[in-house]
Amino acid sequence: MAIEQDTTIEGLLIILNTVGGDVEAGLAIAELISGMSKPTVSIVVGGGHSIGVPLAVSAKRSFIVPSATMTIHPVRMNGMLLGIPQTLSYFDRMQERIISFVVNNSRIKAERFKELMMEKDELVMDVGSVVDGNHAVSEGLIDKLGGLSEAIGCLYELIEEYKKEKNIENEDNNDNTHDNQ
Repeated sequence: MAIEQDTTIEGLLIILNTVGGDVEAGLAIAELISGMSKPTVSIVVGGGHSIGVPLAVSAKRSFIVPSATMTIHPVRMNGMLLGIPQTLSYFDRMQERIISFVVNNSRIKAERFKELMMEKDELVMDVGSVVDGNHAVSEGLIDKLGGLSEAIGCLYELIEEYKKEKNIENEDNNDNTHDNQ
């Protein structure tokens, strides 16, 4: 990603209001964000539907405004599908990839995330859960409740920490270079 390589960019703020979308593409973007060395902060401001959940937790720190919601449900597709065992297997593997990613990038336990995903009484004509800002934080999906100023303040703090770490690493590398000469 250009952001990772551009030395003039010190951090990334991700503002999310998504109604979901392409699971493969969304998970790929989430993986890229979580693999960045630069400071990253996300904030969910409206909806964090479906693939918005992995996108929100992909940042080093995550925020959600109190009125925002996150919709957690199993992988599903619309349109024409081939009704063969391999299709179901693909859905199961994709769902496990999403669960693993969310669990590894947040504080929620896999069992609890699966419970929220499979809730039967929450969504009309579907399974899943809708959690608001407070609930998302209490479940461990999102780090903190807060708005834009809190997210930006956190990003600036992470940038300062990152700069200090880079200076320390550069000094250590310089010390090792001198020792080898």
